[in-house]
Amino acid sequence: MQIGHLVFGLAGLLALVSFMPPLAGRLRLPYSVLLAIVGFVLGLIIHVHGWAPLVVSDFLDSLQDFEVSSETFLFVFLPILLFETSLSINVRRLLDDIGPILMMAIVAVVVCTVAVGFSINSVSGYSLAVCLMLGAIVATTDPVAVVGVFREVGAPKRLTTLVEGESLFNDAASIALYSVLLTVLAGGGTLSSGKIFYSFAFGFIGGGIAGFLMGRLACRLFIWLRGWPTAEITLTIALAYLTFYISDHYLGVSGVVATVIAGLVVGSSGRTRMSPATFEQLSGAWSQFGFWANSLIFVFAAMLIPRMMEDITWTQVGLVLLVFAVTLLARALMVFGVLPLLGLTRFGTKVSPAYRVVMWWGGLRGAVSLALALAVTEQHNVPYEARQFIAVATTGFVLMTLFVNGVSLRKLIGHLRLNQLSPFERTLRNQAVVVALEDLREKTDEIAEYDNIGLDARARVQSVFDATLASVDGGEIERLSLDQKVSMGLAVVAAREEELFFDTLKAQIVEWRTAESLLARAERLSDAVRAGGLQGFEAAIAADLRYSQGFRLALRIHYLFGFQEWLRRELSKRFTNLMSKRSVAQQLIRFAEKELKPLLGTEATDIIIGAHKRRLVLLENSLQAMNLQYPVFAQWLQEAYLGRMARALERLRYRDMLAQFLITGEMYSDLIKQIDLRWEHVQKHPPLDIAMSARELIGHVPLFQDLSPEELALISKLLKPRLAVPNQRIRLQVGRSRAMYIVASGAVTLHLPDTTTVELGTGEMFGEMALLTDTEFEAKATSLGYSRLLMLLEGDLDTLLERDSILREKVETIAKQRLRALTVWQEFQSGQRQYEPLPERNSPGTDNSPAEPDAGMVAGSDPLGSKATD
Repeated sequence: MQIGHLVFGLAGLLALVSFMPPLAGRLRLPYSVLLAIVGFVLGLIIHVHGWAPLVVSDFLDSLQDFEVSSETFLFVFLPILLFETSLSINVRRLLDDIGPILMMAIVAVVVCTVAVGFSINSVSGYSLAVCLMLGAIVATTDPVAVVGVFREVGAPKRLTTLVEGESLFNDAASIALYSVLLTVLAGGGTLSSGKIFYSFAFGFIGGGIAGFLMGRLACRLFIWLRGWPTAEITLTIALAYLTFYISDHYLGVSGVVATVIAGLVVGSSGRTRMSPATFEQLSGAWSQFGFWANSLIFVFAAMLIPRMMEDITWTQVGLVLLVFAVTLLARALMVFGVLPLLGLTRFGTKVSPAYRVVMWWGGLRGAVSLALALAVTEQHNVPYEARQFIAVATTGFVLMTLFVNGVSLRKLIGHLRLNQLSPFERTLRNQAVVVALEDLREKTDEIAEYDNIGLDARARVQSVFDATLASVDGGEIERLSLDQKVSMGLAVVAAREEELFFDTLKAQIVEWRTAESLLARAERLSDAVRAGGLQGFEAAIAADLRYSQGFRLALRIHYLFGFQEWLRRELSKRFTNLMSKRSVAQQLIRFAEKELKPLLGTEATDIIIGAHKRRLVLLENSLQAMNLQYPVFAQWLQEAYLGRMARALERLRYRDMLAQFLITGEMYSDLIKQIDLRWEHVQKHPPLDIAMSARELIGHVPLFQDLSPEELALISKLLKPRLAVPNQRIRLQVGRSRAMYIVASGAVTLHLPDTTTVELGTGEMFGEMALLTDTEFEAKATSLGYSRLLMLLEGDLDTLLERDSILREKVETIAKQRLRALTVWQEFQSGQRQYEPLPERNSPGTDNSPAEPDAGMVAGSDPLGSKATD
């Protein structure tokens, strides 16, 4: 076939499908159904087009010469469709419903395969392997058909995610069953449930791992390509095809699952690794790729229908109707039986009855099923009768799902009112209309006054505003409860927070790692607000300020081995996160004051602002603690933050000047290069001034101030500097050895066995009593802030005291004082010592000599004083 002839046919086909979306809208048909009709008609007329003009005849000839094989569908179109759909899915929403999605994608495929296989086998003369093969082919809901229909009819977002997720993942289960059964049909093996299960598990899990690794690799490569949007988008196209082909051809795992997982990884993490403007361009580019692939795969598949249906018999028509009925029954069993049961466990989420009805009826099939059936017809080692039956039954079944389920799906969603706003959303929409139109009325009057527009024209424009306001019930918002208003407002502010963090990323105010963390936390906050309202917000804020698992592990490694670099990076990340959150929290308070008060009223807005002000106080306190502890580092971060902001504003200014033709494109490129050079220093990783050198820290400890430099050098080799963060419990048992600590800076609280607490400051020690007296004292120590500690293990203490008699004398003096206090406290606890009033001074018959140090202690008071120890 000549290349020019091929390009002519392909271009003509694209020109034809470009008119399909508006035509489908006017005919109120799902776009995929209209494509199937067009493809079916083309499949009929390409064989009888002698009557057509020359241009049309050549176009139909080019379509007739297209060699569309099953590999064309699977390796050309399917990767694009899978990657485009998974790229646009919100991963957090997908994970929220991962239980029902995987159940419908895996278990439902097996149930449908078995149900179709045994039912058709029982009423026909075809073998069980052939019938099971048919069941596996028709069990997969096609992502093209499902995604297209649901987007067109305006289904709710969660319902769309459920069905999209199922259609993306169930291809893997269907293809795994198809591959094993094809081997059996070709005479290469025996039918075994164990073999089928192993093949599916290996392909599904292996494909997930392969897709995740390749997606993460691509995200790392995006960092190298930053600033070259065309190269970044090109890499995503290569990723879709390479992931599919390498996984399927070389690794022997599911290319479908691998491509889906790679798309999910890029969709969730890639936007923070790409250059600021690339992700928006990427979404538009992949939307275009998806439209092309969606349109062409349906047209090409539908063009094959006349050929695949030419030998159909009435018996096979009856079998097609039976397949249609059995698949509906099998899907009903899963959707109305198993899915509610799964929702009662911790692995599933509750799905409403209306959603389940649409999931049941919306299990459309399409080009993927036709491609698998076409692949069977290309296997000449499979008996002709089996090939013909599978092709006819699959084609007939796909047409029934498209023209019965697909055409009626819009009406079903409308009947269930799933395409309508919820009462909360409708109320907020009406209130937004009232606020916006009242504001626009004033601005329109100002424009009319400025441009000297006549009174009649003004009146007609104002009448439009009046009619709209009269048709909207602006008092609906007042009928909502206060809690409903607050929950609604918090959800709006949470969505605004996600957008602000994404704007921060696009402006390159923070690096991609920080932006990734901030966006993930903002999404979790939004989920918590949606689920729990104000209480969910408060709980999420408390959780957000806790230290991450990575930080805790870095701190643990630091305590055990003294390794500081990981801890430095974690503290740097936390500091930057806190600064970014504080900036956004201040913007959110202003946003709520300006935008929410007209919508929700003063009372609800004040509650929302109060919650965010409490959050701001917590952020300020956390930042203040780190600012005081690390002033140099804090100053550098503030400089870097302000520098990145200045860089972003400078870029925007030059872009505006370019748009206004004040500068040329060459001048703009040169200015951008100068900006990057000028602000290059703000991209460097800042050093964290946690200079915890033991030699420097022991100089702040009074216990060591009278020692010689040689003695200090010896002590510094044994003392191990450690950092304690606020509210961290300080371990007095490190591995198999006990430890004592000296507070070099900061403060520590000791929680004593009698439930009292004592605060220890700079220069004080704790933990030494257990080491010196070889006793167990059940006290717990926690850090009040960011405290620098000097840790001395039991063996090192013995070595130190043996070498330095002066230090031994000081430590033993402190230990004796505390041991005496401990003894007195124990006597009060056991009842051996009772309260004894002090004798009055200069009273007759008394001795005015100093009393025994512990004679006046009161039972129940703190027996250890300010120097309490364990």
